[in-house]
Order: sequence, then C-alpha cells, then structure tokens
Amino acid sequence: MSVEAVGTQRRGRGARKALRQTRDVKMLPALKRKLPLVEPMTPEQIEKIDAASMNILENVGVQFRDPIALQDWARAGAKVVGEQVYLGRDLVRELVATIPESFTYHARNPANNLPFGQDHGLFVPMTGAPFLRGLDDQRRNPTLKDLADFHKLSHMLPAIHSSAHHIVEPYDHPISQRHLRITYSSMKHSDKTFMGMTTSPKNAEDVIEMAALLFGDEFIDSHPVVTGNCNGNSPLVWDETMLGALRAFCKRNQPVLCSPFVLGGANTPASVPATVAQLNAEALSALAYTQVVRKGCPAIYGHYLSTVSMKSGAPMAGTPEISLMNFMIGQMARFYGVPWRTSNTLGGAKTFDAQAGYESAMTMNAVLMAGANYIWHSAGWNEAGMHCSMAKFIVDAEMCEMGYRMAEGIRWDDFEAALAAVPDVGPGGHYLGHPHTLEHFQKAFFMPDMFDNNSIEQWQAEGSVEITERALRKARAMLDEYEEPKLDTAVDEALLDYIARRERQIPAADALNQEY
Repeated sequence: MSVEAVGTQRRGRGARKALRQTRDVKMLPALKRKLPLVEPMTPEQIEKIDAASMNILENVGVQFRDPIALQDWARAGAKVVGEQVYLGRDLVRELVATIPESFTYHARNPANNLPFGQDHGLFVPMTGAPFLRGLDDQRRNPTLKDLADFHKLSHMLPAIHSSAHHIVEPYDHPISQRHLRITYSSMKHSDKTFMGMTTSPKNAEDVIEMAALLFGDEFIDSHPVVTGNCNGNSPLVWDETMLGALRAFCKRNQPVLCSPFVLGGANTPASVPATVAQLNAEALSALAYTQVVRKGCPAIYGHYLSTVSMKSGAPMAGTPEISLMNFMIGQMARFYGVPWRTSNTLGGAKTFDAQAGYESAMTMNAVLMAGANYIWHSAGWNEAGMHCSMAKFIVDAEMCEMGYRMAEGIRWDDFEAALAAVPDVGPGGHYLGHPHTLEHFQKAFFMPDMFDNNSIEQWQAEGSVEITERALRKARAMLDEYEEPKLDTAVDEALLDYIARRERQIPAADALNQEY
C-alpha cells in the first residue's frame, strides 16, 4: 500500500516531520493471532453451556416482536405461539452451520481489504457517544464536524481498521436524517471498511443503497463491505426495529453482529456461566434467523458485556467477570464455527484518568487472549459509552498497536543473528552501538509515542506534560496533516444526490420533532 493510498502524504514542514517519524502510519494488516488462546472451559463444560442454551431455546423460547420474522420462522419449521418462538436444537444447528467461518471485508481502497474470521481480527473504534471530550477536553454535544474529525483520525491511525459509523452523535443535524450524513462521512473521510446504521429498517436500507452506489450493486451482493449491528433486548427478546434492519443487511449479503445486550445481574442471572448460557441462546436465535433470511450470508456472533454494580445499578467495565465471559464466549463461537464480536478498551471513568486506563487495559488483554474477531469500541469509549474522548481515542489506538504486536507472538526471524552479537559484546559490555541493535531496534521493542519514559528531570524541563495533553497535541497535529482519500467524482455526486433526495422525502417538521 502506498502512503498516498491512505492519505498521509506530507508537504513542507509536515514532510520534514514525517521523515523524522519512526513508525509507519499505513494501516496494519488484519491481526493474525499467533498466541495460544485462553480457554478456561473443558469440553464437558462447553457441552453443558450448549445444552443449557438449547434447553432455553426449546422450552423457554425467544420473543421475536416482528410479524415478518414470525412468518419466516413458521415457514422454517419453528414452533410459533403468539410472539414466542420455540427453536429446536436440530433446526438451530442446521441453520448456524451455514454461516461462513471466515470471509474478506472489502474496502474502497483494495489495499485495505481485510481477511476476517478464525485467527484474523480487526480493531474498530467506538460508536454511539451522545457527548464528546474534544480537542479542548471539554464535555459537550458533538457536531458533524466532530464526527468527521474522528473519521479522519480513524483513517490515519495504523491499528484502526474501520471508520465505523456514528462514533459521536452529530446533534447539529436532524435525527431522522443523521444516518445519511453519518454514512457519507465514514465513506468520504476514510477508504477503510465501515459500519452501517441499523437504527431502523429504512435507515439500514439507505446504508445498503449508499454502499451499492460506492461499490456497485452487483459487487455488494457477493462481497461484504459494511457491517450492521443488531442489539437484542435481554432477556430473550428481538424487536421489530432490529429484525427489520437485520433483514436489510442479510438480503444483500452484508454481515450483521447479532448482539445480546448484557447487563450482568440485571437482565441476566447473577452468575457467570448462567449469563453466558442465556446470552448464547439469544445470539444463536438471531444467528439462525440470518440464515432463514438468506442461507450462507455472513453473520457474526455478537454481544455487549457489562456487569452491574449492586450498589448503584450502573454498568461497570474492566471487571474480572467480563474477562471470564469473553473467554467463554470465544470458546462457544469456535464450538459453532462462527466469527465473533466483542467490545474493547471500555471505561466507566468520567475523564481520561487512571481508572479509564486500567479498565481499558484489563479488557484489551482479555479480548486478545479470548481470540475475538470483530473487536469493536477499540478507541475512545469512556463514561460507560456516554462520551468519546479524543485524547483516549489516540491513546487507545496506540494500545491497539501494542496489543496487535503482542498477539503476533514471538518473532524468531533474527534469533541466530541476535545471538551472534553476544560474543561480540562479551561480559560487561553493552549492545546499544552494535550493528544488530542499530538495524533491528525499531521493530525489536515497541516504543510508545504517548507514554513518557524519560527521567522526571527531562519531563519537567519539557513542561511536565501529562498524557491527556500529549494525546490532544497528537490529535491536533494529525488533523492538521490529514489529506482526504478522494472519492471518485461520479460516485461522490451520486451519493450526494441520493442524500438530497432522501432528505427531501423526510418532512422537515418530522425531522425536527425527532430532535433530541
């Protein structure tokens, strides 16, 4: 991939700065894990969770609050009583078995295509924040410009593989029309893969139509290019909005995350294995339904995990039980042979402080060791998702680089050459000036940009700058140096024409009445 392909060409002062950079700013390839996975369940315990989930599906049932889905299930052979669907385990297994275990995500820049599934994963930034902490670190309502800035940063950060969609909610645009501008922003400011809004069936259809304009109508019918997310209402409910959006994506062969929304102890039992058994049943019911809609279409075992504080009722991040559940869900997804999604670098802290860092690091390590494929919310998430922090966005992205490097495993390529330096240096010497060190030091040990490892005297002499300000300075510099990966002129005009037509079709009064 050329530097120009990802919009990082520099000129003048920026060019001189780029020459001094030691880290490549091209997008990293899809993560290919080479570390052993953490799998705490025995084969017998996996079977126990599977049996419990199948018992829930067969005897408790799942509510599908959508008449089309109920008709679909009846035709597929499920027992339907009112809105309650009872799924036999043989039917579930037969349907889930048709989900591809792996596929390739296609980006508008083919150099950014990504193999996905099995031992391949990708990092995706957070989405859905109603507030942000921006370049001044002040908490406020976001705008379309703020969203564009996050899409630009996503484009430039090496370990971020997607521009996602509404990283922050653009409050300066009517809510009923936002999905159009959000989708356009994620397409325009980055040439990586992206996500599509599933806030209503019609919004999902608009996303698919815009993706068809970007890639071609026939292309998207056989190539995954955009990801949707469908959240379940735990316990054991899928609603009409999510199911309609799911159908819009599946009919056009675009993957959806089938994501139960877990608040452990509130909408699941107060037990780690029982929570996973319920979540597993919920995820399987939606995964199976994707194959009722279109057999063989890609789908992703999803979830959102948090545990609930019994002192306040608030969701918590970074707790040990969340890590244990991630390990277990990874095992269950592999048991069924489907790719899976998790959430990364989550924080409940109100500012980018030590709590935010500890919570995020705890989660990331578990996610990587669990073998997740679609690693969502990988940058910016704080305050239980209520705001996206621009400073944390930058540092989280570097954390993803570090996690990426760790998950790659041990590099043995220069082992003999490195050992040959030992007799050269001998007892009491040092390796700092040795030719092997000079040739290999940049890739031998990761050197974070955002972490300060200088002496306290040097740190003080340079202004005692703490990590939040270092990250914000980095964000300002990146946005100043950003170069847009231009859309094809005809495609750009077609997208803008589509947006204008759809916005005319949504009455202005209705749009304003839906504003927050």
